[in-house]
Amino acid sequence: MTSEQPGVERSEVSWQLDATTVYGTLVRPSGQGLFPAVVMVAGSGPTDRDWNSPLIPGANGSARLVAEALAERGFASLRYDKRAAGPHAAENLPALVGKMSMQSHLDELVGAVRALADQAWVERARIFALTSSEGALHALNYQVHDPAVPLAGLVLTGAPGRAIGAVGRAQIAAQAANVPSGAEVMAAYDAAIGRFLAGQPITPDPSLPQPIVMLLQSLEYPANLPFARELWTTDATAWLADVSVPVLVVIGKKDIQVHWRADGGPLQAAAAGRDVTFLFPENANHVLKHEPTPLAELTPAAAVARYGSADSVLDPESLDAILGWLVFHQESIDRLRVAL
Repeated sequence: MTSEQPGVERSEVSWQLDATTVYGTLVRPSGQGLFPAVVMVAGSGPTDRDWNSPLIPGANGSARLVAEALAERGFASLRYDKRAAGPHAAENLPALVGKMSMQSHLDELVGAVRALADQAWVERARIFALTSSEGALHALNYQVHDPAVPLAGLVLTGAPGRAIGAVGRAQIAAQAANVPSGAEVMAAYDAAIGRFLAGQPITPDPSLPQPIVMLLQSLEYPANLPFARELWTTDATAWLADVSVPVLVVIGKKDIQVHWRADGGPLQAAAAGRDVTFLFPENANHVLKHEPTPLAELTPAAAVARYGSADSVLDPESLDAILGWLVFHQESIDRLRVAL
């Protein structure tokens, strides 16, 4: 264990999964425990354990900052690199080609929860998940499949409330609306996606803007299949309706990747009758950072640039709400025990 600030301990952990290794970071309060704990699940693409991505500048990842805040409030945490992300991706990728799927992501999370639960200072009955973006799907998928170590609750941040393909199309359409040939761009995009979902070569129309061509081509990279096809039609609402533990959904009003109404609305409908709390903080972006720019002036490029920038900070409204929700629900386990 190492400590960079009083009262907080850190260590590295790894575990085998098939022919690969998963790597993560444990953070906990100093002392003997037992501590409630949080497993942190990253978002899409090559996003690493800290919620940094090589596709986005900066290394001030939100997950690391949240883990430190959790430790200060008495929670241990584990954040881990998906096997196709982080510094060990190159050594893992050869074993993953053609094998990445919703199941392989679920297997990673199963291993992460087990690794956290096996720590002598963690209370197994008080392990929560805190997810970013696509990570919500994997945590929900975990919880509804009768896991050996069920989660005590879920915090889903930047969570999609529509099928991932619908979220992606909405992002493309927003950009296409600003060009004269927008209708033609969307028609060519939809045709390519139709071929992709049918298992045919995407073959993007050469008239499409290069960033869209690159996105389409990335979907059928061998390392991304069959996961990309599964993900494109996966909808969190079906799983949310089946979750019986408490859930907190956080979607910032300055999130440019999912939308607090377009995604929050379907999630709210799916959560009817469940112990699900919704928070739509005014100035939070997709990765829980505080975004001071007025929404009308916020461009996608500027928004993404703040995700990991050195001067970016966690959104205080979001962080306070998440910490307060976790404290309340881990303490409610004690209240339930007394009542029984």
